[in-house]
Amino acid sequence: MKKTGLTFMALLLSFIISHAQIKNAKTDTLKVSGNCDMCKNTIEKSGNKKKTSKVVWNTDTKLAIVTYDTKKTNTDAILKRIALSGYDNEKYLAPDNVYASLHGCCKYERKQSKTVKSEAKNQTEVNAGTQVTNQLAKVFSNYFSLKDALVITDGNLASQKASELVKSINEIKMDKLTTEEHNVWMKVMKDLVFDVAHINETKEASHQRDHFVTLSKNIYELIKVSKQPDTIYYQHCPMYNDGKGANWLSKESAIKNPYYGSQMLSCGKTVETIK
Repeated sequence: MKKTGLTFMALLLSFIISHAQIKNAKTDTLKVSGNCDMCKNTIEKSGNKKKTSKVVWNTDTKLAIVTYDTKKTNTDAILKRIALSGYDNEKYLAPDNVYASLHGCCKYERKQSKTVKSEAKNQTEVNAGTQVTNQLAKVFSNYFSLKDALVITDGNLASQKASELVKSINEIKMDKLTTEEHNVWMKVMKDLVFDVAHINETKEASHQRDHFVTLSKNIYELIKVSKQPDTIYYQHCPMYNDGKGANWLSKESAIKNPYYGSQMLSCGKTVETIK
C-alpha cells in the first residue's frame, strides 16, 4: 500500500507540473498496452512533446494520463506516436515489425480482433480503425473515460469527464435515435443527468462512486439496445456498498475496479459480454 501511495503521489505531481507547463491544457485518460517500467519509459518518451503534450503511464492499470495543448495537437497524434513506438492502444495498433523488436519482457498480449492498416517499415503514421457512427457513441465514450478516472481514484479528472458527459447527453437528438433507443433514453435520461451532475459537482471519489453505481445501471440499459462496434463487458464488484455489490461497463475484459481503484484493482468478474 505504501508503494501504491507513493506511485499515486508521483503521478499526481507529474499531472500538476504538466498542466503548469502546457497552455490550453486538456487531460484525457487513455488505454495503452504494456507490461513494465521499460514499457513505461518508451510510452512516455514517445508521447511526450515539450510544451505540447505530457504522458504519464501506469504499469498496473495500463492507463495513460495525457495532458496536451488543444491548439497544437490532439490524442490521435499522441496515440499514433505511441503505436509507432511498439505499443497498441485504444485506437491504434503498433506495426508488427516494431512490436516484434520489443524486449521480451515488454511483449504484452495483443488483441488480434482489432485491425488497423499500417504502412511499411519506415512508416510515419498509423491509419485509424473503424469509427463509431451511432450518436450515442460520445455518451458511451465519455462514460468509459469517467470510469477510467475512478479506476485511478482521480476525483478532479472524474469531475472533468462528468462535465464532458453532461455535454454529450445534452447534444443527443432524440429524433435521431432508433425506436428502442428512444424508449430507453426517455426512461433513463433524468437519472443520467442527476448522477452525472453530482459526479461533476464534487471532487470526492467516494461520493462520485456512489452515483456511478446508478449511472452504470442506466448506461447498461442504453448499450443493450444500441449497436456497438466493439465488445463491451458488464462487470461486477461483490464488495462495494457493504457487500451489496455494484456493476460497471468496460471495453476490456481485464478487471480494473472503479469502485476501489488500486486498493482492490482486480476485485470483480465479468457477468455479461455484450457483442
